[in-house]
Parts: sequence; C-alpha cells; structure tokens
Amino acid sequence: MQYPPKYHLDNDTSHLVEVIKTYPLATVISVQGKQPLITHLPLVLEEDKLIGHIDIYNPQAELLKDHNDVTIIFSGPQCYISPSVYSTTQLPTWNYIKVHVTGTVEAIDSKAALKQSLITMTEFLEAPNHKYVLEPDNPRLERNLNYIKMFAITIKEWEGKFKLSQDKKPSDTEAAREELIRVNQESIKQFLDNVFAKK
Repeated sequence: MQYPPKYHLDNDTSHLVEVIKTYPLATVISVQGKQPLITHLPLVLEEDKLIGHIDIYNPQAELLKDHNDVTIIFSGPQCYISPSVYSTTQLPTWNYIKVHVTGTVEAIDSKAALKQSLITMTEFLEAPNHKYVLEPDNPRLERNLNYIKMFAITIKEWEGKFKLSQDKKPSDTEAAREELIRVNQESIKQFLDNVFAKK
C-alpha cells in the first residue's frame, strides 16, 4: 500500500515552488553520525538550487558544506478539521501542506557572493512592498559577513504532501478548504494575543 495515499501527493512542480516561495522558512535537517541537527532558516529558490545562510557558530554550519546530504521541509497552512464542517459523516482529521526536499550541499566561500545573496534575499522577502532596502554599503552588513556562511543546495528529489480532504466528496473537500483558510486567519491572532497578552 502506498503511503501517503496517491491523492495526498502533489508533485506538480509549480505547486511545490509556490509553497517554497510563499513559506520560505525551512526546517533544515542534517545528520552527523546518528545525531540529527536541525535549524530553521529561510531559503530562496534560484533555478534548481536553494540558497541559504547560516551563523558560523551554529553547529550545523559544519555540515552545510560540499557534498553533504540534507533534508528540508517547507510547511504551508495546516489545521484540525472537525467532522462538523462536512455534510457527510466523517472522523476528525488534520489537514496540512508540506514540501519535502532532499539534496546535496555546496559551500560558497566568496564574500562578494554572500553579500549579494543577502541583498537579494532581503529584496525577495520584502516583496511586494519593499519598505526596506539592504544597501551594499551598509556598515552593519559589512561587519557581519565574517560571521555568516552561505550555501547552495542542489535539489535531488522533492515531494509535495497536500492532505486536503481530497478523498471526500467535492462539497466536503471545499468545506475543509474553507475551514483551513478560516482557522489559519483566526488562530494566528488568537495565539499571539494569548502568548503576548498584556499583564
């Protein structure tokens, strides 16, 4: 039996790219011996490579260099789906969007490339409003170049896991989609209000 089921897999490259562009904060997983090292970093897709930067003091930095394998997870929206949203009898479930990527790492040691990459990533992340521009002559940028490593990941395989109630009848699939939108819009505000409630 295939798992996850075929109807929960989406390997349309355009869909996977959209997830990566919309939710660029990745979970980056390397393995040293039997010990996994995990860091959360924004990654930008440039052609067939993912570009990222890591603090030199992060232990995982030593593994993000030439020819090492890496696994990356990009996470889209997700939420609990109550049976109450369906028009048919169902059980509770959890819907989510994930993109799993495996690849090999290449360290990029050029300070000029690192500097330009940081500028380019900032421009990408500032879109569409571009309220801030990281200028090449920014003295803080220059001072921090010695403390950042740049790397590129050549993608070998990627897989989209889109669990969106596709096995239900069309009206229930649409109801689950609307619930995913509603919950994600409301839960962010509620979570932040609860965590950072004024005392």
